[in-house]
Order: sequence, then structure tokens, then C-alpha cells
Amino acid sequence: MARHGQASTERETPKKKITGEGLKRLYRLFRFIRPQKSVFILGLIFLLLSSVTTLIFPMLMGDLLDSATNGTLEKINRIGFILLGIFVANSIFSYFRIYTFAVVTQKTLALLRQTTYNHLIRLPMVFFSSRRVGELNSRISADIALLQETFTNTLAQFIRQVITIVGGITLLTIISYKLTLFMLAIVPVVAIIARIFGTFIRKLSKISQDKVAESNTIVEETLQAITNVKAFANEAFEILRYKKKTDEVIEIGLKGAKWRGLFVSFIFLAMFGSIAGVVWYGVYLVNQGDSMTSGDLFKFILYTVFIAGSISGMADLYSQIQKAIGATENLMDILEEDTEPFEQTIEALKQPECCKGKVEFAGVSFNYPTRKDVRVLKNISFTLKKGEQVALVGPSGAGKSTITSLLFRFYDPTDGQIFIDNRNIKEYNLTDLRSNMAIVPQEVLLFGGTIRENIEYGKPGASEQEIIEAARKANAMEFITNFPEGLDTIVGERGVQLSGGQRQRIAIARAILKDPAILILDEATSSLDSESERLVQDALQQLMKGRTSIVIAHRLSTIHNADKIIVIDKGEVKEMGSHEKLLEIENGIYKNLSELQLELMG
Repeated sequence: MARHGQASTERETPKKKITGEGLKRLYRLFRFIRPQKSVFILGLIFLLLSSVTTLIFPMLMGDLLDSATNGTLEKINRIGFILLGIFVANSIFSYFRIYTFAVVTQKTLALLRQTTYNHLIRLPMVFFSSRRVGELNSRISADIALLQETFTNTLAQFIRQVITIVGGITLLTIISYKLTLFMLAIVPVVAIIARIFGTFIRKLSKISQDKVAESNTIVEETLQAITNVKAFANEAFEILRYKKKTDEVIEIGLKGAKWRGLFVSFIFLAMFGSIAGVVWYGVYLVNQGDSMTSGDLFKFILYTVFIAGSISGMADLYSQIQKAIGATENLMDILEEDTEPFEQTIEALKQPECCKGKVEFAGVSFNYPTRKDVRVLKNISFTLKKGEQVALVGPSGAGKSTITSLLFRFYDPTDGQIFIDNRNIKEYNLTDLRSNMAIVPQEVLLFGGTIRENIEYGKPGASEQEIIEAARKANAMEFITNFPEGLDTIVGERGVQLSGGQRQRIAIARAILKDPAILILDEATSSLDSESERLVQDALQQLMKGRTSIVIAHRLSTIHNADKIIVIDKGEVKEMGSHEKLLEIENGIYKNLSELQLELMG
């Protein structure tokens, strides 16, 4: 049973310190906005207009207050109508600002997602060998979703807050520079302290939520494994474990309540106190004969509230920008990786057939990039003729699957060369090369769609008749026709709705449809029962006809008829020959393996 709680189901994008390099990388994302440049500029104009109309509001409210004592009814009505017009204009500007930014964001992020996915899928296997699938999926989902918030809201709010602060302070200075200096000495400081305080409270709240999640995990684990709990008589242990975790929740909760109480008290005292201080000093200036009017003081108070709110909101925006920089760096790490060379490399490769099937390994040695100190293959040399069936045998970890990975050019040899049809494999365009090869692996992972879609993956756009013929040759039509939906049967995620033998035969049908020159069978029958193995083996014999076939096998009984058997051990070719020849080698690896398997079967 797991002994750790899962505090959060989502990976949170870490905040990054804002540096010049980080901002430069964030700026590079704006190249994805270029196709929407005109709409983006229009959105900025609406943002500016909405910010300006917001700043005009306190000014008009102050004038309206002044007109109560020294204005005419006509002036009062005029200011009222202007205010109404300002509200309507602000609403219109805000609507179009939100909509235009949404248009820019949706189209920009769609382009960013497409670019990231297109780049990701073209990266070499060495990249995927050092990354987790969940992490890469998070790049396209969580990080881009975070950038959506940045482009839709954070950027606009940041510009709006800057305009409010700069514009507000400018207008305050015009109204009264003395009162402005007094305000700037206390209000921004209080706003910043309040924001820092609030951030600390939120952290405590998150810790409390994490503790609750951990306690819930204990309940979930215990109930799922209730048989084990009772079998080991560990009810008391689990009760004590749950009590300890819930006691931690109480401790954190009370600590949070104490700090929240202090926070509310501080806010009440500091914010209202600072506003009262500004009002007091303003009244004092008016009383001392300063040129300020009551309306000017009212304007000042409204602008002060706007500025305090903007300064306080800056902390959240700063945090969002930090996260956006972190997300950007994650995406840029992917986009800066070199993709596989899919482009044509030599003119001669534009001929219709890329390869016919002759394969040669010449002194090939290999180390995986992630384990450069471990030599997986050592001076491997062999030749396979066109249409020949060759078996690779040897203990687990000997390097058999690595040979097939090199043939697909998932990796390139550290030393030595690989030739297909007497041409260096590196000279072939990757798409052409891999289009003429197919693999039937031991563990078949099907896509979550229909049987038809999974077979058609071998040749996108294939006709109904071609798909049916491939399924028939793979001995798959027998079980496909038993399903009510036939070829349109949903296989479920990773093909879970089908048995192992059924999945294998669909993989074989896919390979038959592809019609490759070179076929690789990676222990394709090792995990099947006898009946499934017979059906799959028959289908494989159909598939191997007329093709260069490389069979990786642990069950030596399936490779007796191979034209050539290559024995690999510790990354080296130890023995090579037919089944009969290898059995003649005294104390040979193949002979010992064969005898051992016969003993186990007997």
C-alpha cells in the first residue's frame, strides 16, 4: 500500500525569477501573435480607451460634487449626462477589449499548440528516452493553458494597472502635489504589505488543503485495500495513521485562522486608517486656505483607492508573469531541440522505391546517449539478403532490440555503418526509409479508436477492400466479424477491449497493409497462449513471405525454419548460422538455450 498522499492531482508550473533572459524568451512567444497583429493592436487601443474613461470618472464625480454648492442645474445635468456617456463608452470599450484579446489569444495558442506538437512529434528518440510522457503532455496542456491566462487577462491587466497608477498619480499631482506626496508616503506601502500578508495566508491555506488531500488519500487507500488491512489486523494502525494526519489538519487550520484574524485586523486598521489619514490631511489643507475644494478632495480619495487597488493587484500580476516565464522556458526547451532530418538529402532518393530489403551491419557499436559509459553493441557485423528470414536470439539485455532501433534510425551508431541496398542508411530520407519498414512488437499499443482506424494506420487512406484483405491475411477477420460493429468496433484506450492475441493480429494486419520491404518481429508471440500463438504464427508466416524479416525470439521453437540465426550475447555476435549448424557447436550458446528450453517443456 502506498504510504504517501497525493497532495495535488495537477502539476503546478513553477515560478521563475524574472530576468532579462526570461523576459526575452517570453517576448519570443509574441512571434505567434504576428498573424493577429492588427487585431492585437485594436485590442490595445480599446484597452487604452477603457482605462482613460475609467480615469475620467473620478474627475467628473468631483466636479459633480462641487456643482452642488456653486453650480447651476444645467451644469449638474450636463455632468450627469457626460458620466452616463462615460459609463456606456467604458462598457463598449471593455467588451471589445475582452473580445479582441480573446480572438488573439485563441488563435495564437492554437498556433502555439500546433507548432509545439508538430515539433515534438518530429523529435528523435533520444529526446523521448530522457523525458516522461506526462511531463511532455503537461507542456501542451498546463503550460499553454497558463499562457492563455497570461495573454487573455494578465497582459491586459498589467497594462491597465500601469496606466491607472501613472495616470492616477499624474492627475493627483495636478489636483494637489502636497496631498499626493502625503498619499505616496503611506498608501502604496500599506498596499504592498497587505499583498505580502495575503500571499502568506494563501500559502497556509494551500498547505491546509494539501493536508486534507493526504488524509483523504489514506481513506481511499485503506478502503481499496481493506482485505489486506483486515488480513494483517492493522485496523488500529490505520486509525492511528488517519488520526495523526487529521490532527495535522487541525494544527495548520488553527494556525491559518490566527494569521487570517491578524490579516483582517491589519487590513481594517491600515487601509481604512491610511484613507482616513489622506482625508484628514486633505481637510486640513482645505481648512488652511489651500486651493483645494471639496470636489477636489473627493476626486483625490477616489484616485487614491484606484491606485491602492492597482498597486495591490500588481503582486498577483507579477506572480502570473513569473509562472508565464516558467511555462515559456518549458516550451522553448522543446522548440529549441533539433528535430530529425526528414528532408531529402540526396537527389537520387527521389526514385519510387527507397529500398528493396538487403541489410548490412558493418562494425556497428553503440552507446545510448543517456548511458554513454555503457557499450550496448560491440562491433556487430552481418548481412541479410533480400527476402531472407533472420532470427536474433540471446539473453535479455544482449542488444537485440537495439539492433532494430538502429535499423529504424531511432538512434545512429556510435561507430560503424549500416547499409540498405548497399547505400548508407544515413543517406535515406527518414520518411522514405521508415515507410519501407514495419514492426510487430511484443506489447502492441493500439490507438483508442476503431479496429478499422488501427489497421488503416499502416496505410492512411486505404480502401475498405484493402483493410479487409489485410485483416483476413492476419487471421483477424474471424474475431472481427463476431463483433456487432465489425471493423467499427471501438478497441478502448490502448486496446484494452481486446485480448492479447487479437491485438497482435491487428498489429499484423496493419503491417500487411503497409506492405514493407523489411519486417521486424520483436518477440511477437512470447506472451500468448497456445491457441492465440498458433493463429498469430500462421499470420506471421503470411506476412514474412517475400520480405526481409528480422525475428527477435525467446522461444527457439518458432525460428527453426529461419534462413539464418544470429546469437547475440553482451552486445556481440557470438554465433551465426542455420538451426542445424548452431546445434553442432559444442557448448554453444544456442545449443545450450535450445536444450534448456526442451527440458523446461518436458
